[in-house]
Amino acid sequence: MLSPARLTQLLMEFVFLLLGALLLWLLANGRIDFSRFDPGSKLWLGVSVALTAWGLLALAKPGQSWAKWQKWNRGFSLVLLGLVMLSISHATFDWVVRLLAVGGLILVLRGILGSLLILRQR
Repeated sequence: MLSPARLTQLLMEFVFLLLGALLLWLLANGRIDFSRFDPGSKLWLGVSVALTAWGLLALAKPGQSWAKWQKWNRGFSLVLLGLVMLSISHATFDWVVRLLAVGGLILVLRGILGSLLILRQR
């Protein structure tokens, strides 16, 4: 039986998995309108820098020794997602869809790996 804290962690990882799957599905079906997409906007840059900083803080924050791999999973996925978003702001338009797909894949992998780490935890 999962404790309420572990169940909450598992649900959060499931949300990341669903968010990445939704992004991949929207890209695969052409449901994202790129006519108004501005990756060079200040909001896009701010979110990408914030995600990168949040991931670095998650990596630097001390935690329990048994949760080390969960911390690395969360921190590296946020840093990678922030860097992918930052690279989208400097990429040509042909690469935007591919980089968004990489971002969705990062979220899906984070959800799967995080769920496995939570379920493996004793």
